[in-house]
Amino acid sequence: MSTIREVEFELLRAGPAHNQLLSTLTPYIALCGPNGPTTVHVPFEHQRLLTRLERLRYGAPSEPIPASQRQAELREIGEEVGKLFASVPSLLTELSQAGDERSSLLNLRLSISAYELGLIPFETAISPDGIPGAGTRMQLRSLVAITREVRRGKPLPVKWNREPRILFAYASPAALAPVPALEHVKALRSAIDPLVAITNDDNDRKKSVRRLLTVLPDASLEKLREACRDADYTHVHLLAHGATFRESGNDRYGMALMSETGDGGHTVVDGERIAIALMGRNASGRSKPPPTVVTLATCDSGNVSTVLVPGGSIAHELHTHGIPWVIASQFPLWMRASTLAAELLYAGMLGGDDPRWVLHHLRQRLRADLPETHDWASIVAYASIPVDLQAQVHAFRDMQVRRRLDVRFDRIDDLVGTNRADVTAAGAEMSHAIRTELLAQCDAIRREMLEFMGELNSTHSPQQRAERLGISGGIERRLAIAFAVAGESKDSYSAYVNALAAYQEAHRAEPMNHWVLTQMLSMAVLPQLDPDGTAAADRYRDWWVTARQLAQWQLQFAEGIDRIWVQGTLAELELLGAVYEGQQFDVAAACETVIKLCQNICVATPTDGFPRLSTLRQFRRYARYWQREGWNSLVAIAIAVLEDETSRSA
Repeated sequence: MSTIREVEFELLRAGPAHNQLLSTLTPYIALCGPNGPTTVHVPFEHQRLLTRLERLRYGAPSEPIPASQRQAELREIGEEVGKLFASVPSLLTELSQAGDERSSLLNLRLSISAYELGLIPFETAISPDGIPGAGTRMQLRSLVAITREVRRGKPLPVKWNREPRILFAYASPAALAPVPALEHVKALRSAIDPLVAITNDDNDRKKSVRRLLTVLPDASLEKLREACRDADYTHVHLLAHGATFRESGNDRYGMALMSETGDGGHTVVDGERIAIALMGRNASGRSKPPPTVVTLATCDSGNVSTVLVPGGSIAHELHTHGIPWVIASQFPLWMRASTLAAELLYAGMLGGDDPRWVLHHLRQRLRADLPETHDWASIVAYASIPVDLQAQVHAFRDMQVRRRLDVRFDRIDDLVGTNRADVTAAGAEMSHAIRTELLAQCDAIRREMLEFMGELNSTHSPQQRAERLGISGGIERRLAIAFAVAGESKDSYSAYVNALAAYQEAHRAEPMNHWVLTQMLSMAVLPQLDPDGTAAADRYRDWWVTARQLAQWQLQFAEGIDRIWVQGTLAELELLGAVYEGQQFDVAAACETVIKLCQNICVATPTDGFPRLSTLRQFRRYARYWQREGWNSLVAIAIAVLEDETSRSA
């Protein structure tokens, strides 16, 4: 994944956010990065801009606005926005570095709290003179992604690396045209497919889908509130018509949700009420984390409409009330465009791509696939971008890759029977169809890992590099077991060799990572690679001592789940001592230590049981596939303790 440079561009004026019309006479203070302020004037008069924006609304079916007029208006507005950017020298310098397609993506972060500035379609900008690509659409020709944000004293917290769970809510009132709900369901279903269990049992597959995606038809405000109160959603996708309503004598844009009467009618809801429903707070004041991302497949959901009273567009309101990322439309949006946007946004975000790259890709696809529209310019994103967003995205991508690979490995386990307690590495008879699917799954896993490892670049820290290499080692190890059970001994041996090499490289990237070091030590003494263990013991004995010391040091300071994991590492190192300590190995003392560590793991493991079950799974590998006389008794004891606690907890 390429890097992203961020440039903050803020426009300020005196007075409240509302009750100010656009005027070429109004001075604004422009701030760009660490540079000094610049006084600028916007090139738009309020009523004139409203008239011009009206020409970008496609017109009624009976009186469509000619495409030539729309295109000319779009270009003229874009040129004026480009000149506004060019009037700030420091911003012009930054933009000049975004013309080279080989460079990193430039995220232009617009802070525009004044409501009248929200009317300006900055996303239509034409690159000004003096930068590469001058005269072309900035977000299509250059590597630029424009996001908006609301100025606030304290930045919105963003936790991107959450396990995804999507709520898709749609409303299709009888009095309005039907919305493309089925097409959006298919788009979302396609986006989550790599995370859905691969099984021949339709019920199991449906359960897997429901854990990732909830569909709320005939959505009313109350249904939306109940759904967000009962579950923790990371992404909310809303599909509904945009409609106007009167407030304080002014027309504003809202969302047409189903009425609470159940008669098929609708009510137009503003952004503030939607935000309250999405926050999931109950009567006792308890609230869950808000959705990280809300996508609005609603015409004019990013349209300010009036600046005379407090409250901006729906997207502006949601972002103001604490939703970190809100993606909306500032003009009417074609149904085909809304479906394509849902498909690309969720496939990209759930795939682990940076949302700014996803937005850039979406604009290009909308321009290429729907040339008769300007929907590429309609997309607007309100985004809170913490300093560590790229690191969070890297971590989320790592986790998503693991989840996708786990789906394939679960299928492999079903195919070769490694989930059965009686299966060992002795090989098993299987049909041609099963063997073919097994090899296909293994090939798919390796292709994804090859792409995953190829993304490593200078933005990844040594810790992140070691983490990915460690994942690669774990993948090769699991492939080795699957091949062995399938009777593919040569492929199994090759995978074990690859696993050891990956752990060795991870160790070089981060020498003091005790988990990586332990996995390398484990692979080195496997019977499949070193039958008697003497060669590995001679080569790595000092590193085994180091790994124990590192883990013991971390145990003194670790808390929570980190403390559980380090105790699992220490338990594994104890049984490896059967090889690395040689004649000095004290079986009785090691047994006592392993029992105590496994008991601690059982007591401290959270209710989901994952750390305990993960540790148990590792020890079962030793029992089933990596048997060695020196450590077999320790393995049996560890499994007994972990299994006993598992059954009592159940």
